[in-house]
Amino acid sequence: QVQLVESGGTLVQAGGSLRLSCAASGRTFSSYVMGWFRQAPGKEREFVACIYRSGGRTYYADSVKGRFTISRDNAKNTVYLQMNSLKPEDTAVYYCAAQNGGPITTPQSYAYWGQGTQVTVSS
Repeated sequence: QVQLVESGGTLVQAGGSLRLSCAASGRTFSSYVMGWFRQAPGKEREFVACIYRSGGRTYYADSVKGRFTISRDNAKNTVYLQMNSLKPEDTAVYYCAAQNGGPITTPQSYAYWGQGTQVTVSS
């Protein structure tokens, strides 16, 4: 089992940057594909990015490609989301999750979730 705790969310102006962190407990962190999702009020949870076990492969939603970067440090049991050129439409609660198998962009493929961290981008 993996427990996840996100941090780093805050209020930022459009065009600014933030780095989110997700600290994981457990010795099996490196065995999981890790993902970031987000959910805005009144909308479904949507895929943002994921990173494979060794960190060598990453995948992004089209809406964040070129602006966001996902990375991981398996020695620290932590996954990061660097967010640049933020837009008001990036406002959401951001969740990290550990995948349990299945399509990498589907929330149902992720077995473990953090509590989320709020990111608000003002225009």
